[in-house]
Amino acid sequence: MKKILALFLAAAVLASAFSLSSCKQEYKDPTAEIEVKPSTDKYRNYYEIFVGAFNDSDGDGVGDLRGIIDKLDYLNDGNPKTDSDLGIDGIWLTPIMPSQSYHKYDVSDYYGIDENFGTLDDFDELVTECHKRGINLIIDMVLNHCSNVNPLFKSACEQALKGNLKDDAAYFEIAHYDENPGDNYTGIGKGYYYESNFSPHMPEWNLNADCTREYFKDVAEFWLKKHDVDGFRLDATLYYNDDETNAKDFLSWYYSEAQKIKPDVYMVGENWTGNAEIIDMYKSGADSFFAFGFAGSEGNFVNAVRTQLENGLVSKLVKFEDGIRESNASGISAYFLSNHDQVRSRNYISGKELVGAKQAAALYLLLPGNPFIYYGEEIGLTQNAQDTHDEYKREPMIWDVKNLPGIVTGGMGAADADHAEFGGVKQQEKDENSLLSFYKRILKIKYQNPEIARGKISAAEGFDDPNLVAYTIEHDGSKLLIIHNLASESKELELTESQITNPVIRADLVASEGNKDKDGNETHINLDSGKLTLLPNSAVVLKAQ
Repeated sequence: MKKILALFLAAAVLASAFSLSSCKQEYKDPTAEIEVKPSTDKYRNYYEIFVGAFNDSDGDGVGDLRGIIDKLDYLNDGNPKTDSDLGIDGIWLTPIMPSQSYHKYDVSDYYGIDENFGTLDDFDELVTECHKRGINLIIDMVLNHCSNVNPLFKSACEQALKGNLKDDAAYFEIAHYDENPGDNYTGIGKGYYYESNFSPHMPEWNLNADCTREYFKDVAEFWLKKHDVDGFRLDATLYYNDDETNAKDFLSWYYSEAQKIKPDVYMVGENWTGNAEIIDMYKSGADSFFAFGFAGSEGNFVNAVRTQLENGLVSKLVKFEDGIRESNASGISAYFLSNHDQVRSRNYISGKELVGAKQAAALYLLLPGNPFIYYGEEIGLTQNAQDTHDEYKREPMIWDVKNLPGIVTGGMGAADADHAEFGGVKQQEKDENSLLSFYKRILKIKYQNPEIARGKISAAEGFDDPNLVAYTIEHDGSKLLIIHNLASESKELELTESQITNPVIRADLVASEGNKDKDGNETHINLDSGKLTLLPNSAVVLKAQ
């Protein structure tokens, strides 16, 4: 009898233990079983590379094209099933053409490669290797101005001094004035001046002249057809406007001519203005213009992270996206945190340190359009806070904090381990909680949910908590609800049918670490019978079924 009782008690204890364990559901990564779908259209996750600062292949102190080739597997190894690469499928190279400056925005030859960066053969190999991995490559095209040592400009000056403003002089904004026309002009003698908004070393092209347009049409064909680039980043489009040239008209012409060469060409323009002006520029027909109003130290993304408040972010995004579609039904937004002309984002994302950097990434990457990641942003690279000269915004990429690169070009600062406080690429690749790992996860989520990039964004109804950024994205019959919890505490939400029907978690992102319950067990974002538990500093992607 005692033996039977003992067996009964043991069975009861075992059943109780089984019951308790079955109540506590084991966490399963919602992204683990979802297929990654590489992009085959213009929607891409772009990575901006300032060529001279990225990777030096030959030890001469200057980053180069072969250095980029050597690091392509870091950006995308060509196998969508692996998680080891960053997941980039678009690259923007800052100017690569011959130039006297370190930044190369004063082009002396539009048909070549600067000798510090390599050769045209190196470039062709880079394009080939990018395309093998499914990466589209666009290059910086500087159409507003060139170098004052450009042979065509030198010839133009010689002709102007002889009183001839036709022929080669017609390519440029050169005119005769009775007196100095102002600070944005540079004299060449005998009362002749050329427009030079950026520098006396950068004379401005006359974009309204037929000869200039024919010249740049030929340049476009050289790069798009002969060297197979996928498109252009257009520098300083705001300055295309002058007494003779309408920027939108010129862009419309240029984009149309490029499409004749390569029908699926992609163009993104720099128009450093407010949202209304950027939306208006989309009427040109060009694909994208950078969303400067949301970026930088005073931009909406960083402001939301700093304050932990939504602050009208969603309504601004919806208005901006709707404006783009009204101006150009095929327009693609282009969000970013910082670029080569701005102080690095990690310098002004403060308060929550690594958590803030992760949240800022989630905010801009989980939006429609093509995001642009500035090299090093994915590892939290910072810059010399005391020096805001452009050179210091373009300091070298840090691959390993224990083996710093020897890149010091154009007066930019040397690589400093203090500027990679989270570690270099080598260190962060070994840490599943690193900023780099967080970026990899977000980009994986985007490939698993192609609606995010291509869909129409709307404000989600019924979310009045000031710490929540909530919006829906709909595309091709599919609906996603994306919610960011900016607060440092958990949120319990009751989802309704009007917000989303039969939702499932497609992806979760948690910026903070060490989330545990009162018993010390690790906690996760959870959805149970319409009740959603959001962890502190987290985001979730829900899909309607």
